[in-house]
Order: sequence, then C-alpha cells, then structure tokens
Amino acid sequence: MKFLKLSAALALCAAGCGGTQVRRMDVNEVKDVSGRWNDTDARLVAEEMIQDSMSRPWLSTAQSRKGGPPAVVFVEELQRALINSGRIQFVASSEERGEIRGERADQDLNASDETRKAHGQEIGADYGLSGTISSIQDREGGESVVLYQVNLKLVDVKTNQIVWNGQKKIKKNVSRAAHSL
Repeated sequence: MKFLKLSAALALCAAGCGGTQVRRMDVNEVKDVSGRWNDTDARLVAEEMIQDSMSRPWLSTAQSRKGGPPAVVFVEELQRALINSGRIQFVASSEERGEIRGERADQDLNASDETRKAHGQEIGADYGLSGTISSIQDREGGESVVLYQVNLKLVDVKTNQIVWNGQKKIKKNVSRAAHSL
C-alpha cells in the first residue's frame, strides 16, 4: 500500500512540478538548441566524409593491392556506413582487441578444446583513421558565430603514407534574446 501511495505522489509531482514538456522527435529532425556540436553536425560530417573517402583513388588502389576490401580501424559513425557499403571491412579498435584477447586467454583455461578460439588468427588493419574536431567562436553581445572544423586522415599502417585527407566545416550563427528582469 505504501508503494502505491509513493508511486501516485511521484506521478503527481512529475506531472505538476516544473511544467516540463517532452515531445518525441524523428531521429532525422534537425533541432539546434544551443548552437554547440550536436547529432546533426555529426551526421552531416559522416555523410560527407564517407562520400569523399569512398570516391578517392586510395580505395581502388587498396582493393587491387589486397585483392579484396581493405581492413580499416575507423570511428563508429563512419564505420557503420562504410561497413554497409560492402567495400571496406573493419577490425576492432585497440581497446576492443584487448578485451577480446582477454576472452581468448580465459577460453584457454575454461573452454573445451572443440570451442576454444586460438590466438594468432586476427586480421591486421591495413589503414587507420585519425582526426580532430576544433571550434572557433566569435561572440558579441547576444550573437555568436561558431565554426566547427573536422579534419580526418587515413593512414596506410604498413607504409605510414597518408592516403586520404578529408575536411568538413560547419558554421553556425547563434542569436540569444536579451532577458529583461
């Protein structure tokens, strides 16, 4: 009975306290609230960088040299779209590889011979991605302009050659109304 009373009290407080309203949004709907980096910016950068990287000569050169899709270590947002293209395969990040290696070590002690996974069977990465996101802000009064710049490099792991270099800029103008007291 106490649980029912507590639940009812919490529900009433949630409904009446603070006046917060929530509206479900489509995940693709653009909604800038603060002007800071957000999900839309990440999606726009990923779309453009994927299109740009897939259209450059490094990919056909890598496929010819390897006889199939190259293996790449990439960041999540870009990785998903590139995997789905079927033109590039991926290996786990160094952190993920450490966890999997720990699992194999555990299997050495605890799994049956029939199901144990052997060490030394990993696929090595052919390419690695590195990059930065930087921002520059100019502000005066209630208005600001923010420039976000994403720079990415794709590096051949064997030769350290930079085979692709991409850049995407997003510029936002943010105006804040003056609050009167």
